[in-house]
Amino acid sequence: MANLKEIRNRITSINSTMQITSAMKMVSAAKLKRAQDAITQMRPYAEKLQELLANLSSSLDSSEGIYSQQREVKNVLLVAISSNKGLCGGFNNNVLKQIKVLREQHADATVNMLAIGRKAQEFSNKNFTNNNDILPTDLETVYDKPNFGNVSEVAEMIMKLFVDGVYDKVIVVYNQFKNAATQIIQTEQFLPILPPENNESSSNTDYIFEPSKETIVEDIIPKSLKIQLYKGVLDSHAAEHGARMTAMHKATDNAKDLLFDLKLTYNKARQAAITNEILEIVGGAAALEA
Repeated sequence: MANLKEIRNRITSINSTMQITSAMKMVSAAKLKRAQDAITQMRPYAEKLQELLANLSSSLDSSEGIYSQQREVKNVLLVAISSNKGLCGGFNNNVLKQIKVLREQHADATVNMLAIGRKAQEFSNKNFTNNNDILPTDLETVYDKPNFGNVSEVAEMIMKLFVDGVYDKVIVVYNQFKNAATQIIQTEQFLPILPPENNESSSNTDYIFEPSKETIVEDIIPKSLKIQLYKGVLDSHAAEHGARMTAMHKATDNAKDLLFDLKLTYNKARQAAITNEILEIVGGAAALEA
């Protein structure tokens, strides 16, 4: 059994850790409310726009739909959205595991990775050696303080790389926010734009383009793609705070359980020490009387 000093030091250390995890839980809870409101307001608009985007792309000719051109997949870009900090459970690991799976699925193609978030960038630096020539490695601020302007610049760069033929396929991986305790890993094809799943309803629809198809291709479709990437960043931002709040809540509860066990052990050790001292005193008195 450990001595009393060691147990007291462990109790003090765990108390300090519990105060930190409890504070981090409260901070994440406050940030989660703002992030949750942002994605809740954005999601219906983004989903409806994505449906409209797919329908419009299916009605355009291959020469007009530059963002829906299906090419032989030789170069693939994986866009991973992660957090800048840790201590959020399996939030980042789930994204990175999915990146590994996608890389194996596209083993016949050249796969590069664009990281939005520090944890994904660290993974990219270790596992992807051919990124630094054309892909930026300083997108931490895009995730740290997400706004439509910053995300739009990233989306424009990705679209240009696709149109120029540098990449034939772009896939986005992120955590979708469901609630504070649940995050769902999402794998979405960003480019080329996929036609709607219900092809019968879309093929029977006769669209009237106003002002023109060219305007839609040049303005509405790029804006829609920017919105989709922005939704992914907002989803991931809210999911991170939910994951961290849950992880810190569990860590605080575990610290409380550990403290209870240590205090019980400490009291038993203290009681045993007092009993031994009493026995020594009684034994010494009996020896003197003898």
